[in-house]
Amino acid sequence: MSHIARILVEKPLALDHSIELPEAQSKYLLRVMRLTDGALVRVFNGQDGEWVCSLSVERKTAVLTPTKNLRRQEKGAELTLLFAPIKKARTDFIVEKATELGVSDIRPILTDYTQSQRVRTDRMRLLAIEAAEQTERMDLPAIHEAAPLSKTLASWDKATPLIFCDEGGRSASMAEQSNRLAGKPAGILIGPEGGFSPKERDMLHALDFVIPITLGPRILRAETAVVSALTLWQSLFGDWQKAPYLPEAE
Repeated sequence: MSHIARILVEKPLALDHSIELPEAQSKYLLRVMRLTDGALVRVFNGQDGEWVCSLSVERKTAVLTPTKNLRRQEKGAELTLLFAPIKKARTDFIVEKATELGVSDIRPILTDYTQSQRVRTDRMRLLAIEAAEQTERMDLPAIHEAAPLSKTLASWDKATPLIFCDEGGRSASMAEQSNRLAGKPAGILIGPEGGFSPKERDMLHALDFVIPITLGPRILRAETAVVSALTLWQSLFGDWQKAPYLPEAE
């Protein structure tokens, strides 16, 4: 069943409750995928699980009718990524990989050394949708508007640890901080190219809920640091103990 199309919809899903797709998704299924009446499509919406739907075509509009529930909705990891936007293609990479790696919230932050002040959250959402559709993810990360680092820290839930990937200090590894991180929601903070300014680093080190960690002896590029930190967290505290969903078995 993995070879059939899989798409995100923004309408409720229930047995035999037909939904009309918007123009863009109709064109994708009918023109790009060349599907016809009776074809099967896998559908999810982040709330009602995943369904197999039967396709019908009404005046160039794709209509999907759920016929079987494949998976119940599961709650993913509560993991927020805070990152400073960088060049366009590399920011796209970060959003895509964060979605694949199970992040629940994506928060662009503006720092003293942030190179790109213009953040297109609409583009981020499209990238996240595509990544979720292709990787068997059951939901989408929430994508927030860009905000200054100081404002984000001021509104942060102080009961949630914020992992500060500190390239400039002698910090412990993430594994060494497991007593402060295991079993809790968390945030991961990645700086821009050039890192955080001295003022920002002093501010972060002064906050009790911030946990500085090291990503090793090398200074990583921002997008590499994102993937490395998310991989570490998921392997230590996240959902990587679960087996992947294999639609071929359905």
